[in-house]
Amino acid sequence: MKAAGLKRRVLLQGGSIALMLGVHQIARGATILAVRVWPAADYTRVTIESDARLNSQQLVVGSPPRLAVDIEGIDLNPELRELVGKIKPGDPYINGLRVGQNAPKVVRIVFDLKQAVVPQVFSLAPVAAYKHRLVLDLYPEQAVDPMEALIAERLRDAPRNSGGSTAVAGAVPPAPAPAADPLGDLMAQQSMRPGPQTPPPAASMPPDRPVAPPPPMVGTAPARPLPPPAPAAPPPRATSGGTATASRTDRIIIVALDPGHGGEDPGAIGPNGTREKDIVLQVAHRLRERINASSVNGSPMRAFLTRDADFFVPLGVRVQKARRVQADLFVSIHADAFTTPAARGASVFALSQSGASSSAARWLANKENDADRVGGVNVGNHEAQVQRALLDMSTTAQINDSLKLGGAMLGEIKGIGARLHKGQVEQAGFAVLKAPDIPSVLVETAFISNPEEEANLRRADYQENLADALMRGIQRYFAQNPPLARSRQL
Repeated sequence: MKAAGLKRRVLLQGGSIALMLGVHQIARGATILAVRVWPAADYTRVTIESDARLNSQQLVVGSPPRLAVDIEGIDLNPELRELVGKIKPGDPYINGLRVGQNAPKVVRIVFDLKQAVVPQVFSLAPVAAYKHRLVLDLYPEQAVDPMEALIAERLRDAPRNSGGSTAVAGAVPPAPAPAADPLGDLMAQQSMRPGPQTPPPAASMPPDRPVAPPPPMVGTAPARPLPPPAPAAPPPRATSGGTATASRTDRIIIVALDPGHGGEDPGAIGPNGTREKDIVLQVAHRLRERINASSVNGSPMRAFLTRDADFFVPLGVRVQKARRVQADLFVSIHADAFTTPAARGASVFALSQSGASSSAARWLANKENDADRVGGVNVGNHEAQVQRALLDMSTTAQINDSLKLGGAMLGEIKGIGARLHKGQVEQAGFAVLKAPDIPSVLVETAFISNPEEEANLRRADYQENLADALMRGIQRYFAQNPPLARSRQL
Protein backbone atom coordinates (compact mmCIF):
# COMPACT_ATOMS: atom_id res chain seq x y z
CA MET A 1 0.00 0.00 0.00
CA LYS A 2 2.79 2.37 0.91
CA ALA A 3 4.58 1.46 -2.30
CA ALA A 4 1.51 2.35 -4.37
CA GLY A 5 1.20 5.70 -2.65
CA LEU A 6 4.86 6.46 -3.26
CA LYS A 7 4.45 5.58 -6.92
CA ARG A 8 1.50 7.97 -7.28
CA ARG A 9 3.49 10.80 -5.67
CA VAL A 10 6.41 10.20 -8.04
CA LEU A 11 4.07 10.25 -11.06
CA LEU A 12 2.38 13.45 -9.89
CA GLN A 13 5.74 15.13 -9.31
CA GLY A 14 6.93 14.00 -12.74
CA GLY A 15 3.78 15.40 -14.35
CA SER A 16 4.26 18.73 -12.59
CA ILE A 17 7.85 18.92 -13.79
CA ALA A 18 6.78 18.10 -17.36
CA LEU A 19 4.05 20.76 -17.21
CA MET A 20 6.54 23.34 -15.95
CA LEU A 21 8.93 22.46 -18.74
CA GLY A 22 6.11 22.83 -21.28
CA VAL A 23 5.19 26.27 -19.96
CA HIS A 24 8.84 27.30 -20.07
CA GLN A 25 9.13 26.07 -23.63
CA ILE A 26 6.08 28.11 -24.68
CA ALA A 27 7.35 31.17 -22.86
CA ARG A 28 10.73 30.87 -24.52
CA GLY A 29 9.11 30.99 -27.96
CA ALA A 30 10.90 30.34 -31.23
CA THR A 31 14.43 31.27 -32.21
CA ILE A 32 15.26 32.56 -35.69
CA LEU A 33 17.97 30.40 -37.25
CA ALA A 34 18.45 31.92 -40.71
CA VAL A 35 16.94 34.35 -43.19
CA ARG A 36 17.16 34.20 -46.99
CA VAL A 37 15.98 36.41 -49.86
CA TRP A 38 15.42 35.15 -53.43
CA PRO A 39 14.73 38.08 -55.79
CA ALA A 40 13.40 37.35 -59.27
CA ALA A 41 11.26 39.07 -61.86
CA ASP A 42 8.56 36.41 -61.33
CA TYR A 43 8.39 37.15 -57.61
CA THR A 44 10.62 37.78 -54.60
CA ARG A 45 10.66 35.21 -51.83
CA VAL A 46 11.72 35.94 -48.24
CA THR A 47 12.27 32.90 -46.00
CA ILE A 48 12.60 33.04 -42.22
CA GLU A 49 13.77 29.75 -40.72
CA SER A 50 13.21 28.97 -37.05
CA ASP A 51 13.30 26.09 -34.57
CA ALA A 52 9.52 26.24 -34.05
CA ARG A 53 6.50 27.23 -36.11
CA LEU A 54 5.99 31.00 -36.39
CA ASN A 55 2.68 32.83 -36.32
CA SER A 56 2.39 36.09 -38.21
CA GLN A 57 -0.01 38.83 -39.24
CA GLN A 58 0.49 41.14 -42.18
CA LEU A 59 -0.89 44.38 -43.51
CA VAL A 60 -0.46 45.95 -46.95
CA VAL A 61 -0.32 49.77 -47.07
CA GLY A 62 -0.99 51.52 -50.36
CA SER A 63 0.80 54.87 -50.66
CA PRO A 64 3.72 54.58 -50.65
CA PRO A 65 3.45 50.78 -51.02
CA ARG A 66 4.56 48.93 -47.91
CA LEU A 67 4.06 45.55 -46.30
CA ALA A 68 4.13 45.22 -42.50
CA VAL A 69 4.58 41.74 -41.02
CA ASP A 70 4.28 41.07 -37.28
CA ILE A 71 5.90 37.80 -36.17
CA GLU A 72 4.68 36.62 -32.79
CA GLY A 73 6.53 34.71 -30.10
CA ILE A 74 10.07 35.80 -30.96
CA ASP A 75 12.70 38.30 -29.92
CA LEU A 76 14.86 40.29 -32.30
CA ASN A 77 18.19 38.49 -32.71
CA PRO A 78 21.30 38.94 -34.90
CA GLU A 79 20.06 36.44 -37.49
CA LEU A 80 16.87 38.42 -38.02
CA ARG A 81 18.78 41.70 -38.21
CA GLU A 82 20.75 40.25 -41.14
CA LEU A 83 17.60 40.51 -43.23
CA VAL A 84 18.21 44.23 -43.74
CA GLY A 85 21.52 43.66 -45.50
CA LYS A 86 20.15 40.90 -47.72
CA ILE A 87 17.98 43.30 -49.76
CA LYS A 88 19.87 44.19 -52.93
CA PRO A 89 19.35 47.34 -55.05
CA GLY A 90 18.23 45.30 -58.04
CA ASP A 91 15.38 43.55 -56.25
CA PRO A 92 12.30 44.12 -58.47
CA TYR A 93 9.89 44.50 -55.54
CA ILE A 94 11.66 45.41 -52.30
CA ASN A 95 13.30 48.82 -51.95
CA GLY A 96 14.41 48.22 -48.37
CA LEU A 97 13.12 47.08 -45.02
CA ARG A 98 13.13 47.88 -41.33
CA VAL A 99 12.99 45.38 -38.49
CA GLY A 100 12.43 46.00 -34.79
CA GLN A 101 10.94 44.72 -31.54
CA ASN A 102 7.42 46.13 -31.84
CA ALA A 103 6.16 44.66 -28.54
CA PRO A 104 7.27 41.96 -26.09
CA LYS A 105 7.65 38.76 -28.13
CA VAL A 106 6.52 40.53 -31.32
CA VAL A 107 8.96 41.53 -34.07
CA ARG A 108 7.74 43.80 -36.86
CA ILE A 109 9.25 43.82 -40.34
CA VAL A 110 8.26 46.68 -42.65
CA PHE A 111 9.03 46.21 -46.34
CA ASP A 112 9.30 49.39 -48.41
CA LEU A 113 8.12 48.30 -51.85
CA LYS A 114 8.95 49.45 -55.36
CA GLN A 115 5.50 48.56 -56.65
CA ALA A 116 2.18 47.20 -55.43
CA VAL A 117 2.36 43.50 -54.62
CA VAL A 118 0.09 40.59 -53.82
CA PRO A 119 1.74 38.86 -50.83
CA GLN A 120 1.43 35.15 -50.16
CA VAL A 121 2.44 34.25 -46.59
CA PHE A 122 2.54 30.64 -45.41
CA SER A 123 4.43 28.18 -43.20
CA LEU A 124 6.39 25.08 -44.15
CA ALA A 125 7.04 22.11 -41.89
CA PRO A 126 10.59 20.79 -41.48
CA VAL A 127 11.91 18.90 -44.51
CA ALA A 128 15.36 17.85 -45.72
CA ALA A 129 17.94 20.18 -44.13
CA TYR A 130 15.38 22.83 -43.17
CA LYS A 131 13.60 23.44 -39.88
CA HIS A 132 10.32 25.39 -39.75
CA ARG A 133 10.03 28.11 -42.39
CA LEU A 134 7.85 31.20 -42.66
CA VAL A 135 7.66 32.15 -46.33
CA LEU A 136 6.70 35.55 -47.76
CA ASP A 137 6.21 35.54 -51.53
CA LEU A 138 5.74 38.98 -53.10
CA TYR A 139 4.04 38.84 -56.52
CA PRO A 140 3.33 41.84 -58.76
CA GLU A 141 -0.23 43.04 -58.98
CA GLN A 142 0.14 43.27 -62.75
CA ALA A 143 1.87 40.10 -63.90
CA VAL A 144 3.30 39.93 -67.41
CA ASP A 145 2.08 37.11 -69.62
CA PRO A 146 4.96 34.73 -70.52
CA MET A 147 4.03 34.80 -74.21
CA GLU A 148 4.20 38.62 -74.27
CA ALA A 149 7.54 38.45 -72.47
CA LEU A 150 8.85 36.02 -75.07
CA ILE A 151 7.68 38.30 -77.88
CA ALA A 152 9.28 41.32 -76.23
CA GLU A 153 12.54 39.40 -75.90
CA ARG A 154 12.53 38.52 -79.61
CA LEU A 155 11.77 42.13 -80.58
CA ARG A 156 14.79 43.24 -78.55
CA ASP A 157 17.00 40.63 -80.18
CA ALA A 158 15.69 41.12 -83.73
CA PRO A 159 18.33 43.68 -84.85
CA ARG A 160 21.26 41.53 -83.75
CA ASN A 161 19.77 38.40 -85.35
CA SER A 162 18.72 40.03 -88.62
CA GLY A 163 21.88 38.86 -90.36
CA GLY A 164 20.68 35.27 -90.50
CA SER A 165 20.47 32.17 -88.36
CA THR A 166 21.70 28.65 -88.26
CA ALA A 167 19.50 26.13 -90.03
CA VAL A 168 18.72 22.72 -88.64
CA ALA A 169 21.27 20.14 -89.73
CA GLY A 170 19.80 17.59 -92.08
CA ALA A 171 16.65 19.58 -92.76
CA VAL A 172 15.45 20.77 -96.14
CA PRO A 173 16.67 24.21 -97.31
CA PRO A 174 14.92 27.21 -95.75
CA ALA A 175 11.53 27.95 -97.27
CA PRO A 176 10.36 31.47 -98.04
CA ALA A 177 8.61 33.36 -95.29
CA PRO A 178 4.93 32.37 -94.96
CA ALA A 179 2.27 34.71 -96.19
CA ALA A 180 0.40 34.72 -92.88
CA ASP A 181 2.13 34.96 -89.54
CA PRO A 182 -0.29 35.63 -86.67
CA LEU A 183 2.53 35.82 -84.14
CA GLY A 184 4.38 38.29 -86.34
CA ASP A 185 1.26 40.44 -86.56
CA LEU A 186 0.99 40.39 -82.79
CA MET A 187 4.64 41.35 -82.47
CA ALA A 188 4.06 44.30 -84.80
CA GLN A 189 1.14 45.43 -82.65
CA GLN A 190 3.29 45.10 -79.52
CA SER A 191 6.06 47.22 -81.03
CA MET A 192 3.64 50.04 -81.91
CA ARG A 193 2.06 50.43 -78.50
CA PRO A 194 3.48 50.99 -75.01
CA GLY A 195 4.26 47.68 -73.39
CA PRO A 196 3.38 46.68 -69.83
CA GLN A 197 5.44 48.20 -67.08
CA THR A 198 7.85 45.52 -65.99
CA PRO A 199 10.08 45.70 -62.92
CA PRO A 200 13.80 46.18 -63.44
CA PRO A 201 15.71 42.90 -63.36
CA ALA A 202 17.58 42.00 -60.20
CA ALA A 203 21.31 42.58 -60.11
CA SER A 204 23.30 39.61 -61.41
CA MET A 205 20.29 38.41 -63.38
CA PRO A 206 20.00 38.38 -67.18
CA PRO A 207 18.14 41.46 -68.48
CA ASP A 208 15.87 39.41 -70.72
CA ARG A 209 14.14 37.43 -68.02
CA PRO A 210 10.60 36.35 -68.96
CA VAL A 211 8.05 37.19 -66.33
CA ALA A 212 5.22 34.81 -65.47
CA PRO A 213 2.14 35.07 -63.27
CA PRO A 214 2.43 33.56 -59.78
CA PRO A 215 1.76 29.87 -59.19
CA PRO A 216 -1.64 28.92 -57.73
CA MET A 217 -1.32 29.45 -53.99
CA VAL A 218 -3.46 30.34 -51.02
CA GLY A 219 -2.49 32.84 -48.38
CA THR A 220 -3.34 36.34 -47.38
CA ALA A 221 -4.67 37.15 -50.85
CA PRO A 222 -6.53 35.06 -53.42
CA ALA A 223 -4.26 33.01 -55.64
CA ARG A 224 -4.23 33.82 -59.35
CA PRO A 225 -3.40 30.74 -61.42
CA LEU A 226 -1.94 30.98 -64.87
CA PRO A 227 -4.61 31.40 -67.56
CA PRO A 228 -5.25 28.23 -69.55
CA PRO A 229 -3.33 27.94 -72.81
CA ALA A 230 -5.12 28.96 -75.95
CA PRO A 231 -6.38 25.93 -77.86
CA ALA A 232 -4.43 25.05 -80.94
CA ALA A 233 -5.81 23.08 -83.86
CA PRO A 234 -2.80 22.08 -85.93
CA PRO A 235 -3.33 20.62 -89.39
CA PRO A 236 -2.30 17.00 -89.88
CA ARG A 237 1.23 16.03 -90.80
CA ALA A 238 1.98 15.21 -94.41
CA THR A 239 1.25 11.67 -95.55
CA SER A 240 2.64 9.79 -98.48
CA GLY A 241 -0.62 10.03 -100.40
CA GLY A 242 -1.81 13.47 -99.30
CA THR A 243 -1.16 17.02 -100.33
CA ALA A 244 -0.62 18.51 -96.86
CA THR A 245 2.93 19.50 -96.01
CA ALA A 246 4.88 19.85 -92.78
CA SER A 247 8.12 20.92 -94.45
CA ARG A 248 7.95 24.41 -92.93
CA THR A 249 6.20 26.26 -90.17
CA ASP A 250 4.50 29.62 -90.02
CA ARG A 251 5.60 30.81 -86.61
CA ILE A 252 8.39 30.81 -84.04
CA ILE A 253 9.54 27.37 -82.86
CA ILE A 254 9.64 27.50 -79.07
CA VAL A 255 11.71 25.12 -76.94
CA ALA A 256 10.99 25.30 -73.21
CA LEU A 257 14.11 24.73 -71.13
CA ASP A 258 13.53 23.75 -67.52
CA PRO A 259 16.59 24.02 -65.24
CA GLY A 260 15.68 21.87 -62.24
CA HIS A 261 15.35 23.03 -58.64
CA GLY A 262 16.31 26.62 -57.67
CA GLY A 263 15.92 29.00 -54.76
CA GLU A 264 15.24 27.16 -51.51
CA ASP A 265 15.75 23.85 -53.30
CA PRO A 266 19.45 23.35 -54.15
CA GLY A 267 18.88 19.95 -55.72
CA ALA A 268 21.66 17.41 -55.35
CA ILE A 269 24.97 18.55 -53.85
CA GLY A 270 28.30 17.07 -54.94
CA PRO A 271 31.08 15.95 -52.58
CA ASN A 272 32.88 19.26 -53.17
CA GLY A 273 29.78 21.37 -52.58
CA THR A 274 28.65 21.86 -56.20
CA ARG A 275 24.92 22.53 -56.29
CA GLU A 276 22.77 20.97 -58.97
CA LYS A 277 20.61 24.09 -59.32
CA ASP A 278 23.65 26.18 -60.33
CA ILE A 279 25.07 23.71 -62.86
CA VAL A 280 21.81 23.06 -64.69
CA LEU A 281 21.07 26.78 -64.95
CA GLN A 282 24.47 27.37 -66.54
CA VAL A 283 23.87 24.56 -69.06
CA ALA A 284 20.39 25.96 -69.83
CA HIS A 285 21.81 29.41 -70.54
CA ARG A 286 24.38 27.93 -72.93
CA LEU A 287 21.69 25.90 -74.69
CA ARG A 288 19.45 28.97 -74.92
CA GLU A 289 22.16 30.82 -76.87
CA ARG A 290 22.31 28.00 -79.40
CA ILE A 291 18.56 27.71 -79.79
CA ASN A 292 18.09 31.46 -80.25
CA ALA A 293 20.69 31.42 -83.05
CA SER A 294 19.00 28.57 -84.94
CA SER A 295 16.01 28.03 -87.18
CA VAL A 296 13.83 25.21 -88.46
CA ASN A 297 13.23 25.38 -92.20
CA GLY A 298 13.47 29.16 -92.12
CA SER A 299 11.35 29.65 -89.01
CA PRO A 300 13.31 31.12 -86.10
CA MET A 301 13.72 29.20 -82.86
CA ARG A 302 13.41 30.71 -79.39
CA ALA A 303 14.22 29.23 -76.00
CA PHE A 304 11.88 29.88 -73.09
CA LEU A 305 13.32 29.21 -69.62
CA THR A 306 10.97 28.21 -66.82
CA ARG A 307 13.51 29.89 -64.55
CA ASP A 308 16.51 31.92 -65.68
CA ALA A 309 17.93 32.77 -62.27
CA ASP A 310 18.14 31.30 -58.79
CA PHE A 311 14.52 31.11 -57.68
CA PHE A 312 12.07 28.31 -56.99
CA VAL A 313 9.36 27.26 -59.46
CA PRO A 314 6.84 24.55 -58.46
CA LEU A 315 6.67 21.50 -60.71
CA GLY A 316 3.12 22.17 -61.89
CA VAL A 317 3.94 25.78 -62.71
CA ARG A 318 6.88 24.67 -64.86
CA VAL A 319 4.44 22.66 -66.97
CA GLN A 320 1.92 25.52 -67.01
CA LYS A 321 4.55 27.99 -68.21
CA ALA A 322 5.57 25.75 -71.09
CA ARG A 323 1.95 25.22 -72.12
CA ARG A 324 1.16 28.92 -71.82
CA VAL A 325 3.76 29.76 -74.48
CA GLN A 326 2.65 26.69 -76.48
CA ALA A 327 6.14 25.24 -76.53
CA ASP A 328 7.02 22.72 -79.21
CA LEU A 329 9.42 20.83 -76.95
CA PHE A 330 10.10 20.68 -73.20
CA VAL A 331 13.59 19.80 -71.94
CA SER A 332 14.14 19.53 -68.18
CA ILE A 333 17.83 19.61 -67.20
CA HIS A 334 19.18 17.93 -64.05
CA ALA A 335 22.35 16.49 -62.50
CA ASP A 336 21.28 14.15 -59.77
CA ALA A 337 23.00 12.24 -56.97
CA PHE A 338 22.85 8.66 -55.79
CA THR A 339 23.54 7.05 -52.44
CA THR A 340 26.97 5.89 -53.61
CA PRO A 341 29.63 7.92 -55.47
CA ALA A 342 30.17 4.98 -57.83
CA ALA A 343 27.01 5.82 -59.82
CA ARG A 344 27.88 7.66 -63.01
CA GLY A 345 26.70 8.47 -66.52
CA ALA A 346 24.09 10.57 -68.30
CA SER A 347 20.48 9.47 -68.75
CA VAL A 348 17.42 10.68 -70.64
CA PHE A 349 13.91 10.04 -69.38
CA ALA A 350 10.44 10.23 -70.90
CA LEU A 351 7.11 9.86 -69.16
CA SER A 352 5.58 6.48 -68.39
CA GLN A 353 1.89 5.85 -67.86
CA SER A 354 2.34 2.26 -66.77
CA GLY A 355 5.17 2.28 -64.25
CA ALA A 356 8.90 2.97 -64.35
CA SER A 357 11.20 1.13 -66.74
CA SER A 358 13.58 0.30 -63.87
CA SER A 359 13.78 0.53 -60.11
CA ALA A 360 16.42 3.27 -60.47
CA ALA A 361 14.09 5.28 -62.72
CA ARG A 362 11.29 4.93 -60.18
CA TRP A 363 13.59 6.03 -57.34
CA LEU A 364 14.79 9.04 -59.31
CA ALA A 365 11.26 10.10 -60.32
CA ASN A 366 10.07 9.92 -56.70
CA LYS A 367 13.07 12.00 -55.63
CA GLU A 368 12.51 14.66 -58.30
CA ASN A 369 8.78 14.78 -57.57
CA ASP A 370 9.59 15.74 -53.96
CA ALA A 371 11.14 19.04 -55.13
CA ASP A 372 7.99 20.98 -54.20
CA ARG A 373 8.31 19.90 -50.57
CA VAL A 374 11.90 21.13 -50.36
CA GLY A 375 11.48 24.25 -52.46
CA GLY A 376 8.34 25.24 -50.60
CA VAL A 377 4.97 25.41 -52.31
CA ASN A 378 1.77 26.60 -50.69
CA VAL A 379 -1.08 24.72 -52.30
CA GLY A 380 -4.65 24.54 -51.02
CA ASN A 381 -7.03 21.67 -51.67
CA HIS A 382 -8.61 23.27 -54.74
CA GLU A 383 -5.30 24.20 -56.32
CA ALA A 384 -3.92 20.72 -55.62
CA GLN A 385 -6.86 19.20 -57.47
CA VAL A 386 -6.30 21.55 -60.42
CA GLN A 387 -2.63 20.61 -60.59
CA ARG A 388 -3.41 16.89 -60.37
CA ALA A 389 -5.90 17.25 -63.21
CA LEU A 390 -3.32 19.09 -65.32
CA LEU A 391 -0.69 16.45 -64.67
CA ASP A 392 -2.96 13.49 -65.46
CA MET A 393 -3.67 14.36 -69.10
CA SER A 394 -0.62 12.75 -70.65
CA THR A 395 -1.18 11.02 -73.96
CA THR A 396 0.33 8.08 -75.81
CA ALA A 397 1.24 10.35 -78.74
CA GLN A 398 3.11 12.73 -76.45
CA ILE A 399 5.05 9.85 -74.92
CA ASN A 400 5.94 8.41 -78.32
CA ASP A 401 7.26 11.79 -79.52
CA SER A 402 9.14 12.19 -76.24
CA LEU A 403 10.86 8.86 -76.76
CA LYS A 404 11.97 10.00 -80.23
CA LEU A 405 13.36 13.25 -78.81
CA GLY A 406 15.05 11.41 -75.96
CA GLY A 407 16.65 8.92 -78.35
CA ALA A 408 18.07 11.71 -80.51
CA MET A 409 19.52 13.47 -77.44
CA LEU A 410 20.96 10.28 -75.96
CA GLY A 411 22.80 9.52 -79.18
CA GLU A 412 24.34 12.99 -79.29
CA ILE A 413 25.39 12.87 -75.62
CA LYS A 414 27.15 9.59 -76.30
CA GLY A 415 28.80 11.25 -79.31
CA ILE A 416 30.72 13.74 -77.14
CA GLY A 417 32.36 10.88 -75.26
CA ALA A 418 30.18 11.16 -72.18
CA ARG A 419 29.47 7.93 -70.34
CA LEU A 420 25.83 6.82 -70.46
CA HIS A 421 24.15 5.40 -67.38
CA LYS A 422 21.67 3.57 -69.60
CA GLY A 423 21.92 3.09 -73.36
CA GLN A 424 18.22 3.67 -74.00
CA VAL A 425 15.64 6.23 -73.00
CA GLU A 426 14.13 5.29 -69.64
CA GLN A 427 10.60 6.01 -68.49
CA ALA A 428 9.05 6.96 -65.14
CA GLY A 429 6.28 9.13 -63.74
CA PHE A 430 8.09 12.47 -63.56
CA ALA A 431 5.52 15.15 -62.73
CA VAL A 432 7.36 17.76 -64.78
CA LEU A 433 7.01 15.70 -67.98
CA LYS A 434 3.21 15.50 -67.92
CA ALA A 435 2.26 18.23 -70.38
CA PRO A 436 -0.26 16.38 -72.57
CA ASP A 437 0.57 18.26 -75.77
CA ILE A 438 4.35 18.83 -75.64
CA PRO A 439 7.04 16.20 -76.28
CA SER A 440 8.95 16.29 -72.99
CA VAL A 441 12.18 14.76 -71.73
CA LEU A 442 14.25 15.00 -68.57
CA VAL A 443 18.02 14.92 -69.09
CA GLU A 444 20.27 13.80 -66.24
CA THR A 445 23.54 15.28 -67.48
CA ALA A 446 25.66 13.27 -64.99
CA PHE A 447 25.76 12.13 -61.38
CA ILE A 448 26.94 15.10 -59.39
CA SER A 449 27.59 12.72 -56.47
CA ASN A 450 30.44 11.16 -58.48
CA PRO A 451 33.62 13.22 -57.83
CA GLU A 452 34.89 12.86 -61.41
CA GLU A 453 31.56 13.81 -62.97
CA GLU A 454 31.12 16.68 -60.49
CA ALA A 455 34.47 18.06 -61.65
CA ASN A 456 33.41 17.70 -65.29
CA LEU A 457 30.12 19.52 -64.70
CA ARG A 458 31.99 22.50 -63.24
CA ARG A 459 34.12 22.91 -66.38
CA ALA A 460 32.98 25.46 -68.96
CA ASP A 461 34.16 23.37 -71.90
CA TYR A 462 32.21 20.34 -70.65
CA GLN A 463 29.08 22.46 -70.29
CA GLU A 464 29.61 23.79 -73.83
CA ASN A 465 29.90 20.24 -75.16
CA LEU A 466 26.73 19.25 -73.32
CA ALA A 467 24.85 22.23 -74.76
CA ASP A 468 26.13 21.34 -78.25
CA ALA A 469 24.98 17.73 -77.85
CA LEU A 470 21.51 18.72 -76.63
CA MET A 471 21.19 21.21 -79.49
CA ARG A 472 22.14 18.58 -82.05
CA GLY A 473 19.59 16.23 -80.48
CA ILE A 474 16.89 18.88 -80.92
CA GLN A 475 17.99 19.42 -84.52
CA ARG A 476 17.89 15.70 -85.28
CA TYR A 477 14.41 15.42 -83.82
CA PHE A 478 13.04 18.32 -85.88
CA ALA A 479 14.76 17.04 -89.04
CA GLN A 480 12.79 13.80 -88.71
CA ASN A 481 9.66 15.29 -87.10
CA PRO A 482 9.07 18.79 -88.53
CA PRO A 483 7.02 20.95 -86.17
CA LEU A 484 3.40 21.32 -87.14
CA ALA A 485 2.29 24.56 -88.77
CA ARG A 486 0.02 26.37 -86.35
CA SER A 487 -0.81 29.81 -85.07
CA ARG A 488 -0.32 30.90 -81.50
CA GLN A 489 -2.93 33.11 -79.84
CA LEU A 490 -2.79 34.83 -76.48
